[in-house]
Amino acid sequence: MSKTVRVRFAPSPTGALHIGGVRTALFNYLFAKKHNGTFLLRIEDTDQNRYVEGAEEYIIDALNWCGIPYDEGINKEGNCGPYRQSERKELYKAYAEQLIESGNAYYAFDTTESLDHHRKDHEAKGKTFIYNWHNRLKLENSLSLSIAETSAKIKQGIPYVVRFKSPQDQKLQLNDLIRGQIEIDTNILDDKVLFKSDGMPTYHLANIVDDHLMDITHVIRGEEWLPSLALHYQLYKAFGWDAPEFAHLPLIMKPTGKGKLSKRDGDKLGFPVFPLSWNDSIGYKEAGYFPEAVINFLALLGWNPGTEQEIFNLEELIETFDLKRVNKSGARFDPDKTKWYNQHYLQSKSDKELAQLYLPILANKTITQPDIAQIEKIVSLIKERASFITDFWELSDYFFNSPENYAEKAVKKQWKEDTPQLMQTVSALINDVETFSSDQIETVIKNWITEQELSFGKIMAPLRLIIVGDMKGPHIFDIIEMIGKQESIDRIKKAIKLLG
Repeated sequence: MSKTVRVRFAPSPTGALHIGGVRTALFNYLFAKKHNGTFLLRIEDTDQNRYVEGAEEYIIDALNWCGIPYDEGINKEGNCGPYRQSERKELYKAYAEQLIESGNAYYAFDTTESLDHHRKDHEAKGKTFIYNWHNRLKLENSLSLSIAETSAKIKQGIPYVVRFKSPQDQKLQLNDLIRGQIEIDTNILDDKVLFKSDGMPTYHLANIVDDHLMDITHVIRGEEWLPSLALHYQLYKAFGWDAPEFAHLPLIMKPTGKGKLSKRDGDKLGFPVFPLSWNDSIGYKEAGYFPEAVINFLALLGWNPGTEQEIFNLEELIETFDLKRVNKSGARFDPDKTKWYNQHYLQSKSDKELAQLYLPILANKTITQPDIAQIEKIVSLIKERASFITDFWELSDYFFNSPENYAEKAVKKQWKEDTPQLMQTVSALINDVETFSSDQIETVIKNWITEQELSFGKIMAPLRLIIVGDMKGPHIFDIIEMIGKQESIDRIKKAIKLLG
């Protein structure tokens, strides 16, 4: 590429950042880093009615947590600031007037009531009202009014908007890096509002002006903006500017594959759709996901590396990423697959690192000042069964606390009339073990079982029930070693007393 790549992620601060938005940011980031370019964050807050306090900070925090920070933008000023559109509003009016002067836009004074009347009239006749070439001379605008009438209305302070003058009888040939050539008939396009009566630009004008002034070379955005591509190309042409290259990413679909993934789907099926928690919706971070797992599964939603490889770190994604391998069709979201990714990244971490991550959970369970070497050993025994750090307590609580009750089904199946007497013998055997290690305990008890010609299930199953409280957990003799001789004996005594 001859030009230095500059891409932007330009969300509106209207609430939490959906994972679809995170994926858009990720693909922009990967493309920029692949080509030694710049990844820019711009906040598009022209619609002040929808502005939500805290949303801008949320967006920045989310990008940082995901490990895809922007190079230029809010608090990382470059030469193209400011990076909030609300702070650039004085710019846009001049550009709107420039389009009017060149004949590519016009003033429109139509009231909301008037436009509603026209829409209802068209509907009554089985038609769709479109404000464009076929009726604009019949409506109240600077094309149907004289220069003097137009000037008088403006001087009187009559509210107006600025509309783009969409051409008639043209076929636009547009190119998308993902979808290829697209042909648009201009006769079906409406004259979009570029500048509103409140003195603020619409998304369309502000977006084009900012992308031009910020030297954006590639616009990588969601499929929902594809219908705006024709207008945006025409605006670049009207200004006499070179247009950037466009790429429209496929939607992230519901787990059923039908319809766009929404917050409601996450609430209904119990999975996050936001990177960080927002109001009453839990985020991927708080749900226990690792950021690298989130980035990995998002990258493969709509992008195909061309191989069977599924696990990519960020450096590998940057090296491998290519817009040509982004799919046109929507990508189905699979909650189970996201857990699979997180489990992979959990298993790849060291016991030492996982133990440190487990400590806050233990502290919350009032397990204070634990032996870190012991915690690392416990983690090594349970991590294969875990998908999240938050699974650790349920998988290991019996290492810290003696069972208060015992699984009812297991008791009925495993606790026989002679079990108390057999367990008393096991307790004595444990007490006599000198070198208290898992291997030694196992050898002593299994030798006794063999000598007595007992079945292993008759001893091992109730022993696990006593120590753990259920038929779960890693190797039982590893657990006994970890909790220690006296605690093991105490648990056997307790179970015999409670279960009879």
